[in-house]
Amino acid sequence: MSLASTDTTLERLERRLYRTTRAACEAYALLEPDDHVMVAMSGGKDSYSLFTLLTKLVPRLPFPVRLTAVHLDQKQPGYDGAPLVAFLEKSGWPFEILAEDTYSVVTTHVKEGATYCSLCSRLRRGVLYGAAERLGCNKIALGHHRDDSLETFLLNLFYAGKLQAMPAKYRTDDGRFDVIRPLVDCAEKDIAAYAAQMGYPILPCNLCGSQENLKRDKMTELLNQLEKDNPNLRAIMANALRNVRPTHLNDLDVARAWFQAGGEDRRAPRAPAPEPVADGRRLRLIGVSNEDSER
Repeated sequence: MSLASTDTTLERLERRLYRTTRAACEAYALLEPDDHVMVAMSGGKDSYSLFTLLTKLVPRLPFPVRLTAVHLDQKQPGYDGAPLVAFLEKSGWPFEILAEDTYSVVTTHVKEGATYCSLCSRLRRGVLYGAAERLGCNKIALGHHRDDSLETFLLNLFYAGKLQAMPAKYRTDDGRFDVIRPLVDCAEKDIAAYAAQMGYPILPCNLCGSQENLKRDKMTELLNQLEKDNPNLRAIMANALRNVRPTHLNDLDVARAWFQAGGEDRRAPRAPAPEPVADGRRLRLIGVSNEDSER
């Protein structure tokens, strides 16, 4: 491939990802006047792409938004964060490097054969929340993309018995921050191609990234298999998450909230709202928290 064609491919990928990211930020009000956004930098392709796209988007906004990139050194064996630091220094944007030995905690407390992801994400989240408060950030941007959301949806559907994906925006359980996912509508294959073209210095993960046969990997395999027959499968599934029919589900709290909000029953003339389930469940319609749905 010639240099010219490579540049064209990179420009095309960047335009596509930029437009999708901008549209998500507008649709879900991810960026608002005077926000101070912590951009969580894991050192993977997703966080690099997120940071780059936000640094291109923010200067074009009609209102002020501050960005601060934050990376956590988890003290993994063989870790070398120098390439990421050099990248951030070259960017010219504010950044901070944190250090906390969460690696030893995870490997000590997780039983052999169990997955590291849940405990690792909770520990990492706690460190990042503390830094966000100290820096005066009101929002934390994560690099989850469309495929992450679809895989989370399938994991919850098959293994947790609930319909839950990854929202573009949610309020943390303690009410201190909004967590935003500007890449929520971006395809992972586009991000991977973009990151490769950009030559990001990817940092390997010796925790979650080192484990095999994870349930999430099986969801990826399932989607890949189904996409062989329907190349638009992921796009269709993502649209389904934006095209919910509350009247065609069996959650009575959802139906009740739908009718109370003035929603119509598309199946028949409007029916009275069903009585709430007697187990005390409540639906949080705004700021749904899914802090345990991290990768």
